[in-house]
Amino acid sequence: AALADDLRAPIVTGGSGSGWTELPAYSKPQTLPGGAKPLYSLVTGPGVLARRLSQVGVVDQAAGADLQKDLLPGQRLVSAEGDLWRWDGFVATSDDLPSTAALRLQQLNRIEELKKDVSLAEGRAGGAEKAHEALKAQLADLTRLDAEARENRRAADKALTDANRELSRAEADSNIAAGRLETLTHALGRHEEEAEIAAERTREAERGLEDLDDLDTLRQGVEDAKMAVEASRVAMMSRRSIHDELRREGEARSRRLEEVQTQIESWQARLTNAETRMGELTDRVQSTEEELTVARAAPGEIETQIEKLLGEAETAETRRKAAADALALAETAQREAVEAERAAERRASELREARAAAEARAEAAKEVVETAVARIREEQDTSPEELLNKIDVDPDQMKSAEQTEVEISRLKRQRDALGAVNLRAEEDAREVQEEHDTLLNEKTDLEEAIQTLRSGIASLNREGRERLLTAFEQVNANFETLFKHLFGGGEAKLVMVESDDPLEAGLEIMCQPPGKRLSALSLLSGGEQTLTALALIFAVFLANPSPICVLDEVDAPLDDANVSRFCDLLDEMSRRTETRFMIITHHAVTMARMDRLFGVTMGEQGVSQLVSVDLTRAEQLVA
Repeated sequence: AALADDLRAPIVTGGSGSGWTELPAYSKPQTLPGGAKPLYSLVTGPGVLARRLSQVGVVDQAAGADLQKDLLPGQRLVSAEGDLWRWDGFVATSDDLPSTAALRLQQLNRIEELKKDVSLAEGRAGGAEKAHEALKAQLADLTRLDAEARENRRAADKALTDANRELSRAEADSNIAAGRLETLTHALGRHEEEAEIAAERTREAERGLEDLDDLDTLRQGVEDAKMAVEASRVAMMSRRSIHDELRREGEARSRRLEEVQTQIESWQARLTNAETRMGELTDRVQSTEEELTVARAAPGEIETQIEKLLGEAETAETRRKAAADALALAETAQREAVEAERAAERRASELREARAAAEARAEAAKEVVETAVARIREEQDTSPEELLNKIDVDPDQMKSAEQTEVEISRLKRQRDALGAVNLRAEEDAREVQEEHDTLLNEKTDLEEAIQTLRSGIASLNREGRERLLTAFEQVNANFETLFKHLFGGGEAKLVMVESDDPLEAGLEIMCQPPGKRLSALSLLSGGEQTLTALALIFAVFLANPSPICVLDEVDAPLDDANVSRFCDLLDEMSRRTETRFMIITHHAVTMARMDRLFGVTMGEQGVSQLVSVDLTRAEQLVA
């Protein structure tokens, strides 16, 4: 309970690693509460635990809770039953600690046994798993080959079906083309006969021309005959071109039919190869199934072998446990003997070191005394006894030699710290004084400049406030007037917020359209917000108008009624100022209220043209 898991930590030498290290005793030891015995007086252990054991007190089980409040930082109390009371308020009862430690040891032993069992089982399972994986891989290969064969068979059947369908279609097209060719051949012969008849009639008409008296009638007949002949010739040429086209199409279909026949033969050959391959795969599947049957019987045999090995493992485990118990007893005896030997060697070594240290200190003290006597004789020309009699000092109250040496060394260091005498101290002081005077003059100049700058800033701020308030009042008056003009009434004003200083204050737009409450701009509708913003922009514009004002799509979020109000505001601005307004818009109402329109039209495809319309002049012309 006193050491807990720290008991398992090793002793560390050389300052490297984790564990216990040797430390000297406390310069001011902390005493335990009354009634508590230090644990180091009841137990034995390594010297590195001295600090820890000196701060652990052993008390009765009933007195631990009362003494816990008197513990100093780092101290703790334990009882013989295993209870623990710590200085920071932590309490552990004896019912918990033994069970926790025993459970930890049981778990560690069980883990070691399970690791060995797992390694044996993994070795046996590894062989079975490898055999299973080999059979599984072989089965997967056979399944994949069977699937590939089935897929090839389906592809061959599909290709054969497509080829038969294409052959039937080609044969049907060929029959249709042959029928059309025969029909066109008959039509061509018929038209050739009609052309010969027409030519004969033309010749008869020419022979009969001499017998006719009416020349105009003859000429009209000849022209009609020529037109009929020409029409027949055109019809014959068109039918001949159709005949040639059908002949070419028939030849193409014949070539296509030959290609389809070739493809059919190729697919039939592939089908034969696929059937052969299917037979081979069927044989392989049968052989694989036989091997798989043998492989399925293998796990039973392996299970029998595993059970046999498990029985042998249990027997070996029993023998191992017996051997481990004997080994543990032997190791315990050996460890106790080794510890006793080490303790004896350690004790002897400590005694030898103590004797050597005492002899060294005696030799050193003797040398120091001799040196002191020699220095007293050399510097004071007397003996130490005569010197003590002269200064009349009690030897018991005199400082030790070490303290005296330390005091002498301190005084020497103070003397050396003063350094050498500075012969240029006056010149250095004079230079420092001159530099001080220069810095003082510069400081005075800077203070005067700062005062002048602050006066200038105050003057600028004062003038800025006056100008800002003047501009604010003018803009506020213009904003209220324009707002009433836009909305046909209501109220609007600008309010300074967040500060009384105009240079640091913000602005809040307060507006009240007719029929609504006074509110901030963000609470209005979209159109009302746009009109209010326009009123504010033009209010600022009126405070310092310019010759030209360009407005780009400002009427886009407005409806027709608000656009009319916007145009009325522009008319009012035009009357009050000499500013020319240039408005970019697509709204018909705004364009209708302008004096002049400029636009771009495309009179011809790909050719843009600038168009200008003077609406004022147009009104005069209409009037």
